[in-house]
Amino acid sequence: MSDLLEVSGVSVSFDGFKAINNLTFSIGNAEMRAIIGPNGAGKTTFMDIVTGKTKPDEGSVLFGEKFISLLNLSEAKIAQAGVGRKFQRPTVFEDQSVFDNLLLALRKDRGPFAVLFYRQTAADREKVGALAEEIGLKDQLQRKSGELSHGQKQWLEIGMLLAQDPRLLLVDEPAAGMTPEEREHTTGILVEAAKTRAVVVVEHDMEFVRRLNCKVTVLHEGSVLAEGSLDHVTKNQEVIDVYLGR
Repeated sequence: MSDLLEVSGVSVSFDGFKAINNLTFSIGNAEMRAIIGPNGAGKTTFMDIVTGKTKPDEGSVLFGEKFISLLNLSEAKIAQAGVGRKFQRPTVFEDQSVFDNLLLALRKDRGPFAVLFYRQTAADREKVGALAEEIGLKDQLQRKSGELSHGQKQWLEIGMLLAQDPRLLLVDEPAAGMTPEEREHTTGILVEAAKTRAVVVVEHDMEFVRRLNCKVTVLHEGSVLAEGSLDHVTKNQEVIDVYLGR
């Protein structure tokens, strides 16, 4: 299986502090991966590099079958290439309905004329219905997004990212602030998404990571400390010392 994303020998410093230090990471096409590590381990900076928000000092970031370098691309171009990112705080259009949020997010020609003369089609409505079903908001389509619970907003935002059909989905602490039921549902959404694309979840909550039942990458001081199943990495003495022993 060839990798969808290959990060090799990447380093980046901020004011002399190495946030990422010779990091190498890869993920396959339809794979779920959890990234864990103490605060300051470089988890957010890693996502910033993959999405083009931060340019590294050295190393390479290659994406897709053609191994295109993401380092030469703008954030917008990286998103168009198929990299989607969900931040911790949900950003949805609160005054719009769930249906309209999902419709706005569908991957389409965004040129000025296309937007001006856009008419929603039956296919669009069908796609929105399927997305709403996938994220568990089928019965909320007409509700204003601002009225949704915290968990439901998170699902809507994941749905909006899936609407753009990304090949790689980066998700930052999706379980934060959720009820146990909401977290269970979130697990289901992400596991389902990872059947057809790569999904990287940065998370602090070990119980949530266990539920994802996937390979785990442990970051420490900007590089990979350990990799493997959750049971494997949590038995690693170095991991215990830097992370679990705290």
